[in-house]
Amino acid sequence: MGSKKLKRVGLSQELCDRLSRHQILTCQDFLCLSPLELMKVTGLSYRGVHELLCMVSRACAPKMQTAYGLKAQRSADFSPAFLSTTLSALDEALHGGVACGSLTEITGPPGCGKTQFCIMMSILATLPTNMGGLEGAVVYIDTESAFSAERLVEMAESRFPRYFNTEEKLLLTSSKVHLYQELTCDEVLQRIESLEEEIISKGIKLVIIDSVASVVRKEFDTQLPGNLKERNKFLAREASSLKYLAEEFSIPVSFSPAFFLFLSFILHSLTYSIKWSLALLPRVKCNGTISAHCNLCSWVQLGLQACAATPG
Repeated sequence: MGSKKLKRVGLSQELCDRLSRHQILTCQDFLCLSPLELMKVTGLSYRGVHELLCMVSRACAPKMQTAYGLKAQRSADFSPAFLSTTLSALDEALHGGVACGSLTEITGPPGCGKTQFCIMMSILATLPTNMGGLEGAVVYIDTESAFSAERLVEMAESRFPRYFNTEEKLLLTSSKVHLYQELTCDEVLQRIESLEEEIISKGIKLVIIDSVASVVRKEFDTQLPGNLKERNKFLAREASSLKYLAEEFSIPVSFSPAFFLFLSFILHSLTYSIKWSLALLPRVKCNGTISAHCNLCSWVQLGLQACAATPG
């Protein structure tokens, strides 16, 4: 929660503007400074700075909750339990689609359709709720320059010809997919940690990172001493930020970590219902093998082949 913007913790606009001039934008930026440094920046007394430190600390600290409270909140949430992939075989294998509050990991060799699957999920997120969509916008972070706007339009027209029967609807959908090309680990992390305001202002319902594996492979050679530790530190920080966004705004997040050649995670989260356990994570490979508890491989292959077979 250290990435939470100071604007969202109750500080005055004047104070936020003063802090922003010194590049102090998040709770982490604020709490990493000493009281003396904060007194110099804000012009407040020691007592005033101490009160601010307590206020910011409370705003970004996780709240204590009981197991019953978590269950009650989840039961009261009327968000969809699944985000359908619109691929009947894949939805059947996943018992309804991409489950809320869990991670689904898809991995396979280059060219098997993983990026196309992410593009299709982008389309689905923009669809009206009565069509199984999320009726919102999408942030698509592309680290491999693999995203194709033309392909998105072709897939939308082919999969939903009755809905996308006018150029206006195609333009509306494509304008809701906000593409960012980040080519380094630092750029990806900075983008993730700056998404909070964008999620609020643009009505973001889905975040996709395609893929973290690409930047991690380039920057972390695990044969060199210390690189494995640094890589794990980067992935842990990234996962923490994504988990916070998913919990805070109840949105699905799709990302690709670097434990395999190419992984694609789909995080579909209800508030306070994240399942962050590799032991429970369905992990499927698209090359005909399985690496976890659920034998979903053949169904995922069918789904990805269906995406890849879309005309165009």
